[in-house]
Amino acid sequence: MTKFYQHILSLAFAIKQINEDPNILPNVTLGFHIYDSYNDAQMTYVSTLNLLFKSHIFVPNYLCGIHKNMIAVIGALSSHTSFHMAKTLSIYKIPQVFHLSTSRIIVIYGSTLNFLELRYIIDLGAPRETENPFLGKVWILTAQIDFALVPFGRGLKVRVFSSAISYVIHFSELLKFQEFLQSMKPDWREADYFLKEFWEQTFDCFVPVLRPNYEISGTCTGKERLEDIPQSFFDTHMNGHSYGIYNAVYAVAHALQALYKSRSSFGKNRNLELQDIQPWQLHPFLQHVSFNNAAGERVSFNEKKEMISGFDIMNMVIFPNMSIHNAKVGRVNPDGLEGNNFTINDSMITWDHSFNQVPPFSICTESCYPGYQKRKREGKKFCCYDCVPCPEGKISNATDVVSCSSCSEDQYPSKDQSRCLSKHISFLSYGELLGKGLALLTLSFSLMTIWVLGIFIKHKETPIVKANNRELTYMLLVSLLLCFLTSLLFLEKPGKLSCFLRQPLFGIIVSVAVSSVLAKTIIVVLAFMATKPGSRLRKWVGKKVAPSIVISSSLIQASMCILWLGTSPPFPDVDLHSVAEEIILQCNEGSAVMFYLVLGYMGLLSIVTLSVAFIARKLPDSFNEAKFISFSMLIFCSVWLSFVPTYLSTKGKYMVAVEIFSILASSAGLLVCIFPLKCYIILFKPELNSKEQLMKRMN
Repeated sequence: MTKFYQHILSLAFAIKQINEDPNILPNVTLGFHIYDSYNDAQMTYVSTLNLLFKSHIFVPNYLCGIHKNMIAVIGALSSHTSFHMAKTLSIYKIPQVFHLSTSRIIVIYGSTLNFLELRYIIDLGAPRETENPFLGKVWILTAQIDFALVPFGRGLKVRVFSSAISYVIHFSELLKFQEFLQSMKPDWREADYFLKEFWEQTFDCFVPVLRPNYEISGTCTGKERLEDIPQSFFDTHMNGHSYGIYNAVYAVAHALQALYKSRSSFGKNRNLELQDIQPWQLHPFLQHVSFNNAAGERVSFNEKKEMISGFDIMNMVIFPNMSIHNAKVGRVNPDGLEGNNFTINDSMITWDHSFNQVPPFSICTESCYPGYQKRKREGKKFCCYDCVPCPEGKISNATDVVSCSSCSEDQYPSKDQSRCLSKHISFLSYGELLGKGLALLTLSFSLMTIWVLGIFIKHKETPIVKANNRELTYMLLVSLLLCFLTSLLFLEKPGKLSCFLRQPLFGIIVSVAVSSVLAKTIIVVLAFMATKPGSRLRKWVGKKVAPSIVISSSLIQASMCILWLGTSPPFPDVDLHSVAEEIILQCNEGSAVMFYLVLGYMGLLSIVTLSVAFIARKLPDSFNEAKFISFSMLIFCSVWLSFVPTYLSTKGKYMVAVEIFSILASSAGLLVCIFPLKCYIILFKPELNSKEQLMKRMN
């Protein structure tokens, strides 16, 4: 490979400069040995042992024959081979300098030899350039791959790699290196066994063993110039690989210089001889080496013992005449500021003409936009994926997100799930339309109840008011009024007092109202039964029966509410999860068991009242309320039976609205079903509201 010969020349060039520099290792001459690994693990081990010991005679830990005085080893072109070398060299603590810092941001990963094999396969698969399926593609290559195009021959199919992108080790131009190359001749140095073969391959001629006095056709004249050959065959400008070798040589030289000057390590009065230096003594000096090379760039190692250099991003431009130019279009700088480590100027990239200067689209899936996340396709490559919407409650605010993330508790995802929005505080209040409607309804029913109560108080001496125990009627109307007004406690911002009172207070007041209805119904039944001859129930028909029923029934509910408030009372709370867009201010019921016990007792009392009223609905009485009570309690029970599933299925402020509506509907059912006919008779049919009319109807 003629291109690889530059790596040897860069090694020789660095050694030559060091030996000629009086400031580095004065009175010391450096030399070097070159061994071939044959790109094979077994041969790598053999070559490494040859480097350590006398050729063909391996006697570990014994010095037999000529001592090579080896100080350090520079690794191979391939990091894979260098790792094999390190296994043997590390036993003897011999420093090994790698000159290839491997990039993993790649499409093609491998060494130059792997790349050459790939090119052979491409060439064999498409004999004619127009039939080549790899045309119009962009090749992204690792730093270990060199644009070595020699095996294709001169002027053959190289356009396949037009517009290729390569990561190469960062390098700077060394002007004296070109002068060094220009001085090369076929007979330049007898010890350079590679030069003859390189010259013959490069210039397609042969170098005779003895130079004749006359020119022979096909022989090398020595007047050939390296700058006249294409860059793809041999680059007269130092590339990244050669630049790495050059720096590696200088790193060893500077470390050796530092060791040579450090006499304190070998005793105060002992002169340091280079022959006394052991390879393991070079390690601390090599790790801390730092110098400026001939190009003016700082060469040093980081804490991971890696050379701080970075990568240049090169664009391969192939012209119609098949000449090649590598243009630098970007840089990977490990020392750059955060966010500026990777820079590329896409306007400088020359794409193949088949792209029409438009950057190629080279993935099997379009980018996943905000609001979506990647999902791997089974059985496909890792770069092939589907874009699926973020799960409910999560967002992605960037392109090609692997997994969506959750918003904070005080935020919620936008409709397209691409960003988080702040939640707004929500509670049922008078200020909104629903709150205004419920408040207006509450006030209307309250005024209606007050109006009915006023009518009954004004006409308290009339038979129709007296007939069904006017004290119970007053109690029922007052409790209904309080029920309506209690709903207003639910229409304000939840606070300590309102949360503490509203549910227990509502439970007690409704129990008083239902108990009053129950007492009125029981009195009707007792009154009818007492009129029968010989009935023993007459003693129960009195003024003490009704209050006893109301007090005893209400006292049970009041006791449960007191227990509730004493053990686990309701308190103001915040619900962040029921409704995605809202922070709901609500009253936490404290003990859910006590809340449903209060509702359950109220339901039990209602069912008992409905049952008694249903039995008494056909009793002969002029002012028998049982029919109206039956219908009102049927409405009451239906409302609260439907309340439980509806309440549990709603969220946020609508749960409060459901409870308010249930309070109004059940209370209004009692008011509307029991009292309108009586009020009509009192106001518009006074002739029916008389004792004579009452006796007449009874007879």
